[in-house]
Amino acid sequence: MSMEEKRSRILETAIELAEKGGFENVRLRDVAAQAEVALGTLYKRFPSKESILIAALEMEAEKLEKRMSKAPSEGNDALDRVIVFFEGASRTLFRKPNLGRAVLRALTSGDEELTEQVAMFHQRMTNMIVASLRGSLITSIFPEASNDELIVAFIMQQQWFAGLVGWMGGLITRQMVIDQLRITLSIVMRGLEKET
Repeated sequence: MSMEEKRSRILETAIELAEKGGFENVRLRDVAAQAEVALGTLYKRFPSKESILIAALEMEAEKLEKRMSKAPSEGNDALDRVIVFFEGASRTLFRKPNLGRAVLRALTSGDEELTEQVAMFHQRMTNMIVASLRGSLITSIFPEASNDELIVAFIMQQQWFAGLVGWMGGLITRQMVIDQLRITLSIVMRGLEKET
């Protein structure tokens, strides 16, 4: 197996284990055994279960990027396109709720060793939000985002994360996560329009 194949097997196994039993079910020894890779190989790539779960989230983001490199986010205006993007980004977490909760727990672990990995995920999300605002494709040479676009991307990621934590805790429904994103984006966009 190539390193990329091993990585994919590790992540797919971790996703399967998380969906079966949540965060606690993702034990590195079990992931290595089921993925048929040496435990040492797994530790070289992923020093913790949190690292594997965040990498699984990145893998889902890669799939979204690939779709957005072929067709831009759909919608009549920036607000619709960004909401469609977040509906797609949320779909996997909602469809596999145990995985979704496990990933959110990994993201909130506070482990400093994960900071770079989390930052890379946020940058990836920022690029996709900006592309959705513009109605453009994701390309390898992506134009620099404006200050307003960065503000929108930052606020929307914060709102999405807060909504997902509420959903994870049973405080709000899936639909409420999306509805709150729509309300927040509408307010932010109106505020930015008033400034210009």
